[in-house]
Amino acid sequence: MIINNFRKFVCLISLLGICSCTQQVTRLPSQFESRNQEEPALSGNGEKLAFIVDYQGRPSVELRDLRNGNVLPLRHLSRNQPHSSPSLSWNGRYIAVIAQRGVKRLVIIEDRLTGRSHQLPIPGERMPVRLSLSPDASQLALQIIDKGKWRIELFDLRGKIEPDLPSGTEFFNNSRAEN
Repeated sequence: MIINNFRKFVCLISLLGICSCTQQVTRLPSQFESRNQEEPALSGNGEKLAFIVDYQGRPSVELRDLRNGNVLPLRHLSRNQPHSSPSLSWNGRYIAVIAQRGVKRLVIIEDRLTGRSHQLPIPGERMPVRLSLSPDASQLALQIIDKGKWRIELFDLRGKIEPDLPSGTEFFNNSRAEN
């Protein structure tokens, strides 16, 4: 009886030791309303969150500043709904979404710093389904449907939009180029 209880005690201590060695993920407190939210996209620096919400019966992108919970304005994305597949650059300067104008689905990238909108032309019958913007906004990966087949296409955005680099990276890159 004592040996049995001792074994149970040793098993319990071992289990507690194993559980305490695993890393735990902490859930952050929610700052958002309790409405439906889909397709989250987090900026590289973790300060901005884009997601899709129902706005007047249409899926629309919403952008939040996670430091204070404020909704950030989007000038060019308040129309051409429904929206899907949001993606953010490193600092959240650029937000890319798939939008709809009439029956045509298109890719829109909004530059929140300059207020400009960039539309990515998708020629032919190809339909965009999902996208991913690189952290520095130099490339865009786009999943499309083309004649019943699913494909991935990469688009080079260098020269069309300025890079969105982590703070301090501009100095580092410029000083390396001078040496």
